[in-house]
Amino acid sequence: MSKIPVGISTCLLGKEVRHDGGHKHSRYCTEVLSRYFEFRSLCPELEAGLGVPRPAIHLRESDDGLRLVEVKKGTDHTAEMQGFIDRVMGSLADLRGYILMAKSPSCGMERIRVHNSDGNVVHRDGRGMFAEALIRTYPLMPVEEEGRLNDDQLRENFIERVFAYDDWMQNVAGERLTPQALIEFHTRHKFQLLAHSEQIYRQLGPMLGDLKSEPLTTIADRYIHRFMEAMTKRVSRGSHVNAMQHLMGYLRDSMGDADRKVLMEQVEAYHRGEVPLIVPMTLLRMAQRREPISYLDQQHYLSPYPDDLGLRNRI
Repeated sequence: MSKIPVGISTCLLGKEVRHDGGHKHSRYCTEVLSRYFEFRSLCPELEAGLGVPRPAIHLRESDDGLRLVEVKKGTDHTAEMQGFIDRVMGSLADLRGYILMAKSPSCGMERIRVHNSDGNVVHRDGRGMFAEALIRTYPLMPVEEEGRLNDDQLRENFIERVFAYDDWMQNVAGERLTPQALIEFHTRHKFQLLAHSEQIYRQLGPMLGDLKSEPLTTIADRYIHRFMEAMTKRVSRGSHVNAMQHLMGYLRDSMGDADRKVLMEQVEAYHRGEVPLIVPMTLLRMAQRREPISYLDQQHYLSPYPDDLGLRNRI
């Protein structure tokens, strides 16, 4: 399997590019995710020409919007950063996700401190200048901060979205878009959609019911925006149980009473929080392998990412 192209802040790879000459090496990224992600690194501050080491910078409010200025001297580096963003942003279109460095005035995704002209914090809901441009330019791309990947659910959700978005980009987007490709993508991800948002799941099926009512590109664009919106929603235990029960319906005739009872017991144990998702999911996959149902073979919900990432062992 070829690796998935994912952007990352350079300091997370252990490169000494931070303003103080240090790094923020993420071993999870370099030792685990690198098995499946081909990381493309950027350090906006370095590549905007600010150098290493460099004076600390922060976001500052002004009459014409947020500015990127040095903490001590007040030197404004907004133009240099905007120039870098304008040069590089178009080259990121093939990425399937991005992992950003938290708390950075250039790369921070959320809760970035914004200061006034006196250097005092006025609010903490800013977003780094590069991160803001990235998310605005590529609203479908899964983006996450490295620190948030320590949360089991956020980590699993981000990686699931990256693999789903990669499927779209490889098999549906651009010149590959056909009515069949769009319908097959929806079919592969039905149970994932059901788990993430039953409401959106029930909207997207009818959206594909008449693919001649509008230009196909218009329908596909509306579809993938709603799909990726659904995928950002955290899946509750109850929603996973609902999806697994729907899957069990397809296996009803191929499972013996004893196997069905064991599976139901483990689904209920998962619902109560006594076992992780991998336990009932493994039983479902075993039942499917014993007597394969062709429709279920297509479902990415059963294996949305490589098993050795161990993500479902922790949720």
